[in-house]
Amino acid sequence: MNEKRPRIPLYITASLLFGIKTYIVYRFMFNIELDNSMQEFILFINPFVSAFVMFAISVWFNKPSRQMKYIRYTGFIASFIVFANLVFYRQFTDFITIPQLFMGSNMADLGSSILTLIKPYDFLLFIDTVLIWVWSKRKEEFVKVSYQKRWKVFVLSLSLLLLAGNFLLAEMERPQLFTRGFDREYLVKNIGLFNYHIYDIVQHSKAESQRVFADGNELNDIKSFIDDNVRINEKSNMFGAAEGKNVIWINAESLQSFVIKNELNGEEVTPFLNSLIEDEDTYYFENFYEQTGQGKTSDSEFLVENSMYPLSRGAVFFTHSTNEYHATPEIIKDEGYNSAVLHANSGSFWNRFQMYYSIGFDHFYDENSYEINPDNSVGWGLKDKPFFEQSIKHLQSMDKPFYAKLITLTNHFPFELGEEDRSIEPYHSNSNTLNNYFPAVRYMDEAIEEFFTLLESTDLYENSIIVIMGDHIGISANHNKAMSMYLDKEEITPYDQVQLQRVPLLIHIPGDGNGKTISTVSGQIDIKPTILSLLGIDTKNDIYFGNDLFAKNRKSYIALRNGDFISNEFIFTAGTCYNRETGEIIEEDTNKGIEKVSSCNEIRNNVETELQHSDDLIYGDLLRFYDFD
Repeated sequence: MNEKRPRIPLYITASLLFGIKTYIVYRFMFNIELDNSMQEFILFINPFVSAFVMFAISVWFNKPSRQMKYIRYTGFIASFIVFANLVFYRQFTDFITIPQLFMGSNMADLGSSILTLIKPYDFLLFIDTVLIWVWSKRKEEFVKVSYQKRWKVFVLSLSLLLLAGNFLLAEMERPQLFTRGFDREYLVKNIGLFNYHIYDIVQHSKAESQRVFADGNELNDIKSFIDDNVRINEKSNMFGAAEGKNVIWINAESLQSFVIKNELNGEEVTPFLNSLIEDEDTYYFENFYEQTGQGKTSDSEFLVENSMYPLSRGAVFFTHSTNEYHATPEIIKDEGYNSAVLHANSGSFWNRFQMYYSIGFDHFYDENSYEINPDNSVGWGLKDKPFFEQSIKHLQSMDKPFYAKLITLTNHFPFELGEEDRSIEPYHSNSNTLNNYFPAVRYMDEAIEEFFTLLESTDLYENSIIVIMGDHIGISANHNKAMSMYLDKEEITPYDQVQLQRVPLLIHIPGDGNGKTISTVSGQIDIKPTILSLLGIDTKNDIYFGNDLFAKNRKSYIALRNGDFISNEFIFTAGTCYNRETGEIIEEDTNKGIEKVSSCNEIRNNVETELQHSDDLIYGDLLRFYDFD
């Protein structure tokens, strides 16, 4: 039997119209940044691919009348999804997620201003749907078609092939797009709004299914492990040293320790930080390691605020942002502290809007709180110097005492910086990334110095402690050849690679007078108990995996997210145990060697258990079962 078809099947017409409309929304209504022609191409094709997959399903309905109904109602529902995201985006510069639908404050904020967010021209978003609806009603006999099975299979195969091609291009443009849980903007511009929503539903379902089987009994083993292997019962001699003071936290983007007290072309790379380390009011931790996973800066924030480990895949900020936590901002609220994050970037990046709500921050000063223009921005946004300058007024307006975290941007890959902002020449190697890193670090060092000067001109300085921490490495292993050249090494070994994960930590307490350099091994997992101890807050009923940095008898190791670790005696990486001081491999050919390898393996077992317990807390959302009082 011959098929009677219109020249262009209705599902193709619907796909073209819907694809054009969606592309216009992506390109001109959402503020999606495009960095290259590949991103532009992917953004152009993905609305058409998504629309074709969506409408081509209609061929599988045997009755032509049902095909028409499916296309009409699918077009209307999909248009409404685009409209809802556009209205939501106008308020939050973000895309709707399943967890956000259940976040009362966000949805309440949207609901209270929804009329002001709807524009008169928004009705145009439904014009293609109306055209298809009218056309299929008036010309029903012309557009109705019965498809044979081979045609249905062909259309299905073609739609899946187009979808696979879109996903392949997306993965080429943004490797690990799905596993790293990047900003939702990356997902939307690479796979489209509708595939993003499907991804969001899958992620939410996975999290909920893992969560639903938890009953809190798992906490007994976790608590026992912490009590036996982590917790220190006695308070350090710094307990309460900053009681009642403001905490000003500087999250120094991509700052690694190899530049501290080091030179380039005969000049200090970080002259101000070097001088601050020597200040009698500063405690500097020279063997402090970053412990982030794929979430980078967001993982660093998670570690610092919760003293729990990030996940091995993805970013907790993205995958488990609605869990119950007992983070520093929430704890200090009971002590009268006001808390805020200051970061001149999009609030949706790394899902910060949602996660900051979950861990108890009172306010988030995002890019909308700053005056940003082409003259004062570079790379990822507002330069550090104007960022600190503009942040002072926000700090002065906050209720005291406060806990404020300032996250810098300029020293971020690919370390772009104009000639006018460079006060040290780039390095010369085969790596432009490493070459440009030094001027960007110097600029950040100068910005922090100017910030200190601004603080000292107010009453904030004497009434605050200032913490500066590098959040994660800036130079990856892909640049080891250039790095070995700068460090004057033949090669970067696995041992060296771990040592390059050291980042600076400075705790500056004006008027203390007892500052010093501390050499014991420590990491980001230790920040929460340290800050709470300095503020004189007891943590005996808390659950965490770090120690007060000033305490004696701390646990002897720092775990990395991949299972490697650093202890006072060993570094374990790439399946090998090294002497931490010398970098020599510990062999088993002597009794002493056997004893050392056994000790290394014992720590390794503890590390694996500790990481697993932290994962269990996150995947099971176990803190909802725990009474911290």
